[in-house]
Amino acid sequence: MNNFKANPEAVIKEMLKSIGEENLDGLYSMVDKRALMEKLNLPEGLSELETQKAVKNLSKSNKTDYACFLGAGAYKRFIPAAVSQISSRFEFNTAYTPYQPEISQGTLQVIYEFQSMICDITGMEVCNASVYDAGNACAEAILMATRISGKNQILVSETLNPQYIEVIKTYANAGDITVEMVSNINSINEKMTSGDYAGLIIQNPSFYGDLNEINVQKHPKSLLIACIEMVSSSVLKKPNEYGADIVVGDVQSFGNSLNFGGPYAGFIATLDKYKRQMPGRIVGRTLDADGKQAFTLTLQAREQHIRREKATSNICSNQGLAILNTVVYLALLGKKGIEQAAYLSAKNAHILADGLSKKGYKVLNDNFFNEFVLEVDNAKSFIEKMKQNNIIAGLYIDEKKVLVCTTEVNTQEEINQYIELA
Repeated sequence: MNNFKANPEAVIKEMLKSIGEENLDGLYSMVDKRALMEKLNLPEGLSELETQKAVKNLSKSNKTDYACFLGAGAYKRFIPAAVSQISSRFEFNTAYTPYQPEISQGTLQVIYEFQSMICDITGMEVCNASVYDAGNACAEAILMATRISGKNQILVSETLNPQYIEVIKTYANAGDITVEMVSNINSINEKMTSGDYAGLIIQNPSFYGDLNEINVQKHPKSLLIACIEMVSSSVLKKPNEYGADIVVGDVQSFGNSLNFGGPYAGFIATLDKYKRQMPGRIVGRTLDADGKQAFTLTLQAREQHIRREKATSNICSNQGLAILNTVVYLALLGKKGIEQAAYLSAKNAHILADGLSKKGYKVLNDNFFNEFVLEVDNAKSFIEKMKQNNIIAGLYIDEKKVLVCTTEVNTQEEINQYIELA
């Protein structure tokens, strides 16, 4: 191992001398002896063939056959095999990070198509090349609203995803922004028309699955930020139709697997007049010197490109692979395919909710898409009981509430089993 030390012996001795130690044992003397190992307790090495067999045997202990009814911002959806096959092609491989991005015309075109697709889905006029995830998008949208309005107070709906709220509060704390939680529509309209607030962020469907008719009255300088779920947005009223100025969300539902929680890709879409306040990358289409179509980064208002104090954000990258998956997925399924996925998701949820209601359970939502809150006697024991029967029943909300979700991948057999075991 001595051959692989990062520093030569002479350098090590010089560093030890500077701290008054003669050898490495003296340096490590302050470390708890329980943390020091004389040798690693490892088995004898295996050949590649033996290793494959050992790992395969270990994998048999994993339980991967659960019927999943878990949502809350991360959804198990059907992803055609062609998505990964296409997105993993070598033509899309690029070095991180493309400081000369115009060399990667294929990557830039993918991002441009992504922006166009998100604009079409949301009804907005411009979109960025993504941020890290939906929570990050919510927080960046809050900062964006304060820059546009010149106000440092923001209203946040209590039915926004709790994780997104925590991210917003973290950003707001550092940015000297006051966050006020709201729920009552009358108080919301009163505050939004006062002109004292930068804006309001809502989620539709809400984190708890509720579908609401959005009718927010607002001051001309107060912005409405809508956080949306992408598949449901293919069949619901577009955010621009109920007055949204900024739309945020996550494209995980579009061709990106759960991946134990990430990486995902958030987006921010807005009106053309606010585009210079939008963080992240934006790809534009132009013509080169020969008159041929070309793609290029434009409106680069991030800290890597301009003076730090003038930057709209410290976002240093876009989620390129997740974006690519999204573009391929949307191109494969098309408008009708996405709408069918949305229809099946909602249909399954209502079949499950009706079956549970007939069995005596109370569904706490009056109007929902594919997620609903189920009232139970004991949420932890309910979830554990279902798990023992290979069903992930939903997300624990509190002692008596479970957030249940269905997508197009849930079969009628799984739904029937859920109802039977509940």
